[in-house]
Amino acid sequence: MIKLERTAVMNLENALRGMRNPMNSWAKSDSYTDEAGNYVVGEADLDLAERLAKSGTDHRKYLRMIFVSVDVTAPLYWWKEYDTYKVGTVANSTSTMHKIHAKPFSREDFSCDRMSPTALACLDHTIEVLEDRRLKFLETKDTAYWHDMIQLLPTSYNQMRTTTLNYETLINIYYARRNHKLPEWHVYCDWIAGLPYADHFITNLK
Repeated sequence: MIKLERTAVMNLENALRGMRNPMNSWAKSDSYTDEAGNYVVGEADLDLAERLAKSGTDHRKYLRMIFVSVDVTAPLYWWKEYDTYKVGTVANSTSTMHKIHAKPFSREDFSCDRMSPTALACLDHTIEVLEDRRLKFLETKDTAYWHDMIQLLPTSYNQMRTTTLNYETLINIYYARRNHKLPEWHVYCDWIAGLPYADHFITNLK
């Protein structure tokens, strides 16, 4: 399971203006802001941006200036793979260290949509033990129960993080993960493909 919410794309106008700095070609820019306040990329700017994007990282520096923020809820096993992308990313997560005991444990806290009945039975038992440890920790404040929760917590546990990254990083993620065996990556790459101008800047480069 993975959920992506509250997407915001920022700094597109400044990035495309900077794209024209090397050749001082600002006068050729045809992008504009429409009556609704939306920035619309013109055909000339789009053509140049797409050609630079396909020319490689040395020529598409402007893509590092287009920022994206999104709230992602995903299991810990997915976050372990996401965390390999350290360059150009920032994340602020909900805290298992501070808040693991704040609410009752239930199946809804875990990504178990592809589990077999045998695995689900095991998860249900684990949830029972976690909830028992949680209640005892709340009652006694004995950190031994807190350590039980932290060390027993399955990697299917869902965590929400507010993430910020840029279009260049999204290129790296898209081509590395679009055919990954984890379905969560397919959903994430579909989200990338739906970003503004992704078909020109990201998904059609190779």
